[in-house]
Amino acid sequence: MRKLFSMFGAAFALTLASCSGGGEEGTAGLSGEVIENVAPPEGQEWNQVVTKTEQGGYLMGNPDAPIKLVEFASLTCPACGAFAEQGYPPLRDNYIPSGRVSLEFRNFVRDPIDLSATMLTQCGTDSAFFPLTEAVFAGQQEMLGKMQSEGARLQAAIDLPEEQRYAALADTVGLVDLFAARGISRDQATSCLSDPAKAKQLAESVQKAVEDYNVSGTPTFLLNGQTISYGGWTSLENQLQDLGAR
Repeated sequence: MRKLFSMFGAAFALTLASCSGGGEEGTAGLSGEVIENVAPPEGQEWNQVVTKTEQGGYLMGNPDAPIKLVEFASLTCPACGAFAEQGYPPLRDNYIPSGRVSLEFRNFVRDPIDLSATMLTQCGTDSAFFPLTEAVFAGQQEMLGKMQSEGARLQAAIDLPEEQRYAALADTVGLVDLFAARGISRDQATSCLSDPAKAKQLAESVQKAVEDYNVSGTPTFLLNGQTISYGGWTSLENQLQDLGAR
């Protein structure tokens, strides 16, 4: 598969980082004092509020939350999939609704399938981004299996013109059907996947993450702007609580 992915050229040279977390260890200014709840907009819950950030990420929760968690993640990274399974439900259901914690997801694209999946998660409305991302992670093992078993079809897709390449890749690993079951029609998916400018933008965002935050693997987390060590959800939850999240 490495040979297959390398055919995308220099733009993807930085995307082949390890899937094991990255960044230097650090703390995030621990206080231990419980922070008061922040009321959401009338008629909404904070976990229903999703905004696209200037950095190209998607933020769930209070944009002015005193505890800001940023995740750089790859949709083809098993460690990121494990965090989605273990960490997203308590973040979404327990921490973000208080208005104390926000979660910003920034795609760190590592390979062509990851790129295709990312383009699809960003194909719908902003509010659809997190459910679509969680759906990809939930089906990740099946997708990775097809990446291993469908080498010839993936190679043929790589050889297509760029305007056709990502749709063919997504179709080969079952992503088009996955998204069709969640409201992104085949025609809509094909349109979103036929945008070379979007692909270039995503590749450039990876380079910027490397340059600005020294991201070298996924998942990598920032907590209140500082890269932190990641030892699983329990460790991260403890750091959130040390900052006053409950």
